[in-house]
Amino acid sequence: MRIRTDTDHLDRIDRNILRVLAGDGRISIADLARQVGLSKSPAQVRVKRLQDQGYIQGFRAVLNPAKLGLEHVAFAEVKLTDTTEKALTAFNAAVLKVPEIEECHMIAGSFDYLIKVRTSDIQSYRLVLGEVISALPHVGATSTHVSMQAVKEGGV
Repeated sequence: MRIRTDTDHLDRIDRNILRVLAGDGRISIADLARQVGLSKSPAQVRVKRLQDQGYIQGFRAVLNPAKLGLEHVAFAEVKLTDTTEKALTAFNAAVLKVPEIEECHMIAGSFDYLIKVRTSDIQSYRLVLGEVISALPHVGATSTHVSMQAVKEGGV
C-alpha cells in the first residue's frame, strides 16, 4: 500500500505505521514498534495520535465471503429520476439500510451511482435488485454487471 507523501502532518514513521496496520490491524504494539524502529511507548502514542487525527478510522475483521455463502458479486449502475440534494439524501439514507449493498459510490458520468451487491447466487441478486434496489427512493433505471472473479478487493 502506498501512503500519500504530501500530507503535512505525517513523517516517514507515521506512514510506515499506517502501512503496517493496513496489512495487519491485529499486530501487537511491540511487533509494530519493532517493524517501524521505535520502542513500544512511542509507537503506542503515535497510533493513538493517528486515530485521534482520523488517519485510522477503526479496526475490523475481514470476513471470508465464501465461508459465509456470499460468493456472488454484482455491480449495479443506478440512474435516479431526481438528483436534487433532497433526493440524493433520501437515496443515500435508504442504501445504508440494505445489508446486501456492500459499497455505494456516487458517480460522475452516464449514471448516478455504482452499487456493489453481494449475495449467495444470481437468483438472490435478482430478488434484491427487483424488490429492494429498484424500490429505493428515486431509482429510475438500473444496469447490472456480474463479477466473474475478484482480482483485488479491499485495502487502500
